Amino acid sequence: MQLHELISPYGSHKRRKIVGRGPSSGHGKTACRGSNGQNARSGTRRRPGFEGGQMPLIRRVPKRGFNRKFPKEVQIVNLKSFTLFKEDSVISPEILQEKGLIKDKGGLIKILGSGEIHKPLVIKAHNFSQGAKEKIEKAGGKVEIIPCLKR
Repeated sequence: MQLHELISPYGSHKRRKIVGRGPSSGHGKTACRGSNGQNARSGTRRRPGFEGGQMPLIRRVPKRGFNRKFPKEVQIVNLKSFTLFKEDSVISPEILQEKGLIKDKGGLIKILGSGEIHKPLVIKAHNFSQGAKEKIEKAGGKVEIIPCLKR
């Protein structure tokens, strides 16, 4: 089979509607645009969201809150995830990324207190919840806060 022998399947090429070619075509006179008005004219287009002079929906709905352009994305790790580490190990962002607990070792990391911890571990992160701090220290571990430099 060669390129000139290819045939497209039936229905894949739809014939375009030919308008404004006399009354017998069925699409004559106003050329399917209706009679008069802005949409019957050529070269006219209303902006998106225009509602014909009525107060637009985007202005009728009350606004609340604020969305940052560049939000601080914090990666969260719960205490129950630390059961797979050995006793007295030092856990840094690089190790958390290796184990698949976070995606970006350069991003902000927060440790939350969901779950229990029974081994003494040294955990390095940017932020800790109060409950997580208490549980880690109660188990004999240590909390090390990494300073946030770039954010």
